[in-house]
Amino acid sequence: MTTLQIKNKYTDLIHQTFFFPRHGFEVVNNELQFHGIDLVKLIEEFGSPLKFTYLPKITSQIEKARTLFANAFEKYDYQGKYNYCYCTKSSHFSFVLNQVLKSGVDLETSSAFDLSIIERLAAQGKFKKDQFIICNGYKTEIYAKNMAKLVQNGFENLVCVLDNVNEFELISKYTEQKTKLGIRIATEEEPNFLVYTSRLGMSHKKILDFYKGKIQNHPNFDLKVLHFFVNSGIRDTTYFWSELTRLVNVYCDVKEVCEELDTLDIGGGMPIYTSLGVEYDYDYMIDQIVYYIKAICDNRKVPVPNIFTEFGSFTVGESGGMLYSIIGQKEQNDKELWYMINSSFITTLPDTWGIGQKFIMLAINQWNNEFQRINLGGLTCDSQDFYNSDTNTNQVFMPKLKEGETLHMGFFHTGAYQESLGGYGGIQHCLIPAPKHILIDKDSEGNLKYELFAKEQDPESMLNILGY
Repeated sequence: MTTLQIKNKYTDLIHQTFFFPRHGFEVVNNELQFHGIDLVKLIEEFGSPLKFTYLPKITSQIEKARTLFANAFEKYDYQGKYNYCYCTKSSHFSFVLNQVLKSGVDLETSSAFDLSIIERLAAQGKFKKDQFIICNGYKTEIYAKNMAKLVQNGFENLVCVLDNVNEFELISKYTEQKTKLGIRIATEEEPNFLVYTSRLGMSHKKILDFYKGKIQNHPNFDLKVLHFFVNSGIRDTTYFWSELTRLVNVYCDVKEVCEELDTLDIGGGMPIYTSLGVEYDYDYMIDQIVYYIKAICDNRKVPVPNIFTEFGSFTVGESGGMLYSIIGQKEQNDKELWYMINSSFITTLPDTWGIGQKFIMLAINQWNNEFQRINLGGLTCDSQDFYNSDTNTNQVFMPKLKEGETLHMGFFHTGAYQESLGGYGGIQHCLIPAPKHILIDKDSEGNLKYELFAKEQDPESMLNILGY
């Protein structure tokens, strides 16, 4: 007689629900590893809560995109160039910029202080004056002054991307040397968005007249770039392909009267994996982007543009992780069991409560225990400081805890935006401290090496900010 074995362990749940192992995740001796990092040992050495950044992932993402664009260029005999820009707003940390610049990428900025970072990187020999700086964002006086200063100091490929007509007058006030310009084309938002047209950029109907009236005969400016940003990012949807088609045609319209225009900047990043239950065909999406641009330009008898992309989350998002330990359980009624983490989601992962962002969430140990549905609660007294909905299952499951056991768990691919949105280094909600941050890299022999970037926030730092 055959005895049926009930698969009710946490390891069974993960293997049955997701594509696993993948994306650097694997389980060794019932404990989770991430790109070969023993996460239990990491917690034992540095404690928790713990934020980490795995730097080699940043490089591999850049190489992936470059390879796929190179393949598509060769396939379609595309005669333009491809430039990978890192979108600095995703993470301004020095260790991120240092890592991306090792791959010789260009930079895309959003505000005046970004340019101060670039000046410092250039002074350190990490950024060359002939690299591209794509200056996006709404232009303020100080932003315009900083752009003009960099151009004056020899940054020959700084491109001021105009968001509106008034910005031309502003940059003209401070610019005395030849400066490259771009124009941002306003995109139409997705049908379910709150507004019909993006608040950013100019209407495509106004661009030609604006170019002819202001830029065409101006001695200090050349229009080199048309830029557009699709808010939902690059995705295989009818909306994205229709916007791409429309905006490439706008490029062709302007190129017919503007010989110096030679670049199309495709804003909006590639998706990253925030779930183990989905698959993205990056090869297909990049192939089709190149195909669409080539086909439209050939049809319009216009030379193909150089292609710039601005990948922020795609560059840095999958390098990050946030590790916690479960420090208590609470059963509130017959159905709701809470696991309490030793930190706060509002402090460490503001996207999860601010916009309902989901990340890959996995237990780190106790994979052989039975699983159960739980809610995760943070340490603050705020009712929004919780996480109880996974991307695929709409519920959160964790291993059952037995008497005397310790459970660690983590959120992964959290490397973009969390620190800036959470007010890194400042006052945290309910004064829950920002966690320790570890940088993980590989030496010349491929061995993992660890560096403490920041200690856990101490009381003195907060008290000083508060005026005590």
